[in-house]
Amino acid sequence: MTARLETLIPGLLIPYGGDKITFVDEALAAAFKAGDRLIVMQDTGALLHVPSAEHAIASAAVGRAYDAFRKMGAVSDEQISEFFLAFAAFLDDDLRWDAIAKANDADVAAAKARGRSTTRLIATPAMRAGMVDGLKAWAQGDVGRGRILDIVHHQGWRVEQLTAPLGVVGFVFEGRPNVFADAAGVIRTGNTVVFRIGSDALGTARAIVAEALDPALKAASLPEGAAVLVDSPAHAAGYAMFADQRLALAVARGSGPAVAQLGAVARQAGTPVSLHGTGGAWIMADATADADRFAAAVYHSLDRKVCNTLNTCCIVEERAGDLIPLFLTALEKAGERWAGYKLHVAEADAQRLPAEWLNRRGLVRRAEGEVEEPLVARIADNDLGHEWEWEETPEVSLKVVKSVDEAVGLFNRVSPRFAASLISQDAAAHERFYQLLDAPFVGDGFTRWVDGQYALDRPELGLSNWEHGRLFARGGVLSGDSVFTVRLRVRQDDLDLDRGGAPTPKLR
Repeated sequence: MTARLETLIPGLLIPYGGDKITFVDEALAAAFKAGDRLIVMQDTGALLHVPSAEHAIASAAVGRAYDAFRKMGAVSDEQISEFFLAFAAFLDDDLRWDAIAKANDADVAAAKARGRSTTRLIATPAMRAGMVDGLKAWAQGDVGRGRILDIVHHQGWRVEQLTAPLGVVGFVFEGRPNVFADAAGVIRTGNTVVFRIGSDALGTARAIVAEALDPALKAASLPEGAAVLVDSPAHAAGYAMFADQRLALAVARGSGPAVAQLGAVARQAGTPVSLHGTGGAWIMADATADADRFAAAVYHSLDRKVCNTLNTCCIVEERAGDLIPLFLTALEKAGERWAGYKLHVAEADAQRLPAEWLNRRGLVRRAEGEVEEPLVARIADNDLGHEWEWEETPEVSLKVVKSVDEAVGLFNRVSPRFAASLISQDAAAHERFYQLLDAPFVGDGFTRWVDGQYALDRPELGLSNWEHGRLFARGGVLSGDSVFTVRLRVRQDDLDLDRGGAPTPKLR
């Protein structure tokens, strides 16, 4: 027997994970109303409350994108290119951009008033130019539908494997307005997309939709709903969207815990996920490391805080004497570009620092403002994988290791397994490093190269780590043209093909 859940009682037992129970607390019981939904996370027992209004908003948005996808087969590749060019042109229009910038100014002011980070929220001229360039790249890119991947020839017939649209892509991202242009790239391969953006940037998102996205869809005669904004600031709307089984792919990027939660919701609904939540790159230096190359790699990996910024540096013990001073100088110089620095050093290695460093205090610029604190903090080895989300004060961890193998072991065990570079003059060491390191992005210098647009000339939807296991059949860069499925099509020339070997009888 089944019934609809209409009320919750404090203390109500909820089973999860097959053999565990969790309890409804008083706040959830009071908030839950008839028509609301409760998502029970089977891995953690978390109870996610989705009010009926948020479910309706998300469901309607996914529905529009789902209906639009059914019509995309009749849309030409030329129309898709026209959409990207129109989107770029509308963003490049100063009058339209003024409206977007005004909305962004309001978002930034509101975020600052709440003590929120704004480093990625501000719609700068560089961000605008990047969006325009990315959209133009999609317009000029290779056609994403019907590309032949392989042909298997047989006597009298052949089988073609071709790329085909995947479906509706659900996209949740943090307050970075430029991601709109990146995520729209899935339309290149004939998909449709439904977005949800964090509350900090919702006003900017609404303006981009009104001033550029919707007009571009109309100008290219693409189906209404080919790109849809879930117009809600509530996290519950994101849960509802990712729980919708009409999604073909769920993509989330933002903070680690929030992204992990969304990914779990989508997986539980049976939807494939691509998560872009926890980053932080590592640099490791071995006994043969070139000092100049090492110092430059550290400095140039701290030019701003994004997922591929240097987070942890490991130096082999025999080079600690000369490389630690270079590391500290590079950190200080990086701090001069911003507002000071913050160093976390492994507990066992604190004594390797100059005495004056251990006693330094200064101002560290946080989202909530400037905070006076020690500039060096001791941490346990298990905390080396923690990603430092700094605002304007570069923040990084330091560890001295006996060997690169030890550093790789730490990386594989405690980090989100995202990106790492080895500074070494030994080609064999680089090969061993590549084989043992469990990460999608591997380098030999600065870490900031890890970017789809910068490295591959392809606007990216996000960069996946391997924190939750290696990805199936694609790399860590998710871009619009990598969102596809594969269809098979047969071309038969021999009319007498018969699996049983029988000849064709007279049929007419």
